[in-house]
Amino acid sequence: MDFRIFTEPQQGARYDDLLTVARASERLGFEGFFRSDHYLGMGTDGLPGPTDAWTTLAGLARETERITLGTLVASATFRHPGVLAIQVAQVDDMSGGRIELGLGAGWYAEEHAAYGIPFPARRFGLLTEQLEVLTGLWNTPVGGRFDYAGEHYELVDSPALPKPTRSVPIIVGGHGAKRTPALAARFASEFNTPFASEDDVPRLYARVRSACEEIARDPAELTYSSAFVVCVGADEAEFTRRAEAIGREPGELRENGIAGTPAEAIERLGRLRAAGTERMYLQVLDLADLDHLELIATEVVARL
Repeated sequence: MDFRIFTEPQQGARYDDLLTVARASERLGFEGFFRSDHYLGMGTDGLPGPTDAWTTLAGLARETERITLGTLVASATFRHPGVLAIQVAQVDDMSGGRIELGLGAGWYAEEHAAYGIPFPARRFGLLTEQLEVLTGLWNTPVGGRFDYAGEHYELVDSPALPKPTRSVPIIVGGHGAKRTPALAARFASEFNTPFASEDDVPRLYARVRSACEEIARDPAELTYSSAFVVCVGADEAEFTRRAEAIGREPGELRENGIAGTPAEAIERLGRLRAAGTERMYLQVLDLADLDHLELIATEVVARL
């Protein structure tokens, strides 16, 4: 199992805050640094205001050296797929080939209303066409042309440039029973179960494996990952303090997250690994608490 740090900057963070956490994550040996793609805080004033995911990742691409960077997940409602294809390819080049794209249908209606972004009731077709366009543009040979005629997007005689440095890994995730597994099987190199219950995780993975088999794809070609909030303390007092700092109840965190003492976190992660999880996204909610990252790296990850 490898470990990535996952942040929610819409809750209140500047670029420099994210840079500090990304550099700390890299120094401490985490495999990746990912961020959400939201423009409105949830249950907070969000001060000083939102940061754009791809603007952030472009900056981090130049100010980090090793760590994988990406979105978990970009919203298909925010960007035209042609624009997104250019952004991702450019940032991948800026990073030396360290970018991964998590892409979803979008769900937070209030942020769309707040910034004048259309929010159609039916968005799954939008997501499907975006994945078709992105992969079509990137896979078109240099010198070739790409055309696409869909219900939502039309591209005519596109030079399909620029190209990313390599085939950009695409992450698809969710809890859907049929359409999401089918999309993962068709387009993804990784399937993610965001904030699923421990019992649901193996069932969600099994659906994707079945969808792969239906299209004659080897299910082992995908990486199977999960995302959980993380809150760990060296002892009960420190854990409780960190839970209070992020406005969560210790009991609720123990039930739904990677939480408690290092021993408890290791036990939970061990069960998830046994359930098939190959990669873990640790959602860090207090970006100022770098000691938390160090504790996780030295007392949890290192022991696994």
